[in-house]
Amino acid sequence: MSFSNTDTGDKPADPYTAKNIQDPSLKEKVDDLVSFVDRCKFCMMTTKTDDGKLASRCMALAAKEGHGVDFIFHTNTESGKTDDLEANPEINLGFLNNAGEWASVSGKASIVTDRDMVHKYYSPALKAWIGDLGDGKHDGGPDDPRVAVIKVVSKTIQYAASRNTRLGSMVELAKGVVTGEAPQVNKLRHLDEEELQQARSL
Repeated sequence: MSFSNTDTGDKPADPYTAKNIQDPSLKEKVDDLVSFVDRCKFCMMTTKTDDGKLASRCMALAAKEGHGVDFIFHTNTESGKTDDLEANPEINLGFLNNAGEWASVSGKASIVTDRDMVHKYYSPALKAWIGDLGDGKHDGGPDDPRVAVIKVVSKTIQYAASRNTRLGSMVELAKGVVTGEAPQVNKLRHLDEEELQQARSL
């Protein structure tokens, strides 16, 4: 099922996408994605609450796995997002920067409390967020049972990386306003489940 309210004949109804969509080598797609995510560092993690509503939270990326296509975040196990993920592990990650580059990741999340993995990705900055309760156990350290990681295994990823400098993109956009032609400003890419599986073994 799809939505449409017009017929454009043999001309693309979405000329921006038609002009900017790319399908380069898998390595180039993954390399550009990893470069963008590393520059971005923060994303919105969208979960589904137990009553079916969507909730988004800003998250700092802690690490990447699977050659850069799977994502690790720190969490307090007692926070609302862990309740959401326990009920429904399907999530979306939305990365965005002020240049208009973005990435949307559809994936499955798991809450990992294994201490070896927690120690591997632990950051001392977590103490500021999780706090020291002063009982000798809940101190915000790597052995605090509240400290865990969320691992997101990606199912599909789509993203837009800039083709040009910001000035170059503004020139392209201005030309589009004058001529009515869609500007060629982004590299629109898509990684499906099969490609992501291949990427993990690159």
